[in-house]
Amino acid sequence: MATLKEIAQQAGVSLSTVSRVLNDDPSISVKAETRHAIFEIAEKLQYRTTRSRKETQATSYQFLARFGYPEAVEINDPYYLSIRYGIELQCKKLNIQLTRQYDAFEQPVADGIDGVILVGARPENDDALKATSKKHILPIVCVDYQHNEFDCVYTDLARICQHAIDYFMQQGHQRIGFIGGQDAGKTIDVRESAFLEYGRSRKVVNAGDIYRGDFSSASGYRLAKEMLEEDHPKAFLVASDSIAIGVLRALHESNVRIPEDISMISINDIPTARFTFPPLSTFRLESELMGIQAVNLLSDQIRDERRIPLCMTIPATLKHRGTT
Repeated sequence: MATLKEIAQQAGVSLSTVSRVLNDDPSISVKAETRHAIFEIAEKLQYRTTRSRKETQATSYQFLARFGYPEAVEINDPYYLSIRYGIELQCKKLNIQLTRQYDAFEQPVADGIDGVILVGARPENDDALKATSKKHILPIVCVDYQHNEFDCVYTDLARICQHAIDYFMQQGHQRIGFIGGQDAGKTIDVRESAFLEYGRSRKVVNAGDIYRGDFSSASGYRLAKEMLEEDHPKAFLVASDSIAIGVLRALHESNVRIPEDISMISINDIPTARFTFPPLSTFRLESELMGIQAVNLLSDQIRDERRIPLCMTIPATLKHRGTT
C-alpha cells in the first residue's frame, strides 16, 4: 500500500503538506496545480486516507434496489438505466452489497436487508414491502418520485414543464402541444398533468393538443403521424428523448421543417440526443446522480438512525440544440 512519504517524494512537497491536502484541511494554502498533482499521484498509487479506509471497512450494509418495471424498460429508456448505474456505482464505492429486483411487487423482501431503494414506484403500491415494514422499520428511499413520508430523490418535472412553456411563449408561440406516455398501470404522467395545469393557466394549452401513448420511439412515431393529420400546434414538449426520436422520424417523412414548421423540446438528454437530425433540444436530467444520492441518503438514514424524511431535488438544465 502507498505511503504519504512516497506521494510527497513524487510530488516534491513536504510530508505534512500531502497529509493536510489529502485530509481536506481547510487552513492549508497551496497552489491549485500542486493540489492537483498530489491527488493525481495518490490516485495512481491507490492511496486512501485512514478515515476513508475505516469508513469502507466499517460499511457492511445489504441494500435492495426494487424497480417498479420490467428490466426490458431500460432498453427503451436509458434514463432508468442511468439511475441503476448510479446506484451500482455508489454501492461499489461504499462497499455495500446490492440485490436487484425488477417488476418486483410480487417478490418478497429477503431477510437481512438493511434498506430499500425503490425506483419508479410508490411504496404504498408495494404489498411485499409494506408487509416487511410492518415487521420492522425498514429504511426506504424513493427515486424518481416525491414522497412525504420517505426519503426521496427526484427531478422536479413540473418545473421543467413550466420552463418549457415559458420558453416557447418567449419565442412567440401561443399554442403549445404535448406528446407523452403513461405507465402500464395507466397512471397519468406527472409531466402531462403539470404541463396541462400550467399551460391552461397561461392560456396556451388545451387538452386536445395532448397526445399520449407509451414511452417508446414507436409510440412517438405513431402519435406524430396522428398529430400531423389534424390542426396542430407549432411547438411541442415531448416527455422523453426516446419518444422524441420517433416524432422526429415521422416529421422527416412528412417533410416538416424543424424548427421552422415545428419546434420541439424533449426531456432527458440521452447520449443519442446530440446525434439526431436536427440534434434534440432537451432538458438534461442528472439521472446517474439521482442513483448515487439515493445510496447516500439510505446510508446516512441507517447510520444516523434518522426518522425525519429528507427530499433531494436534482436540477435539470435545458440544452439548446437544433429543434428550437
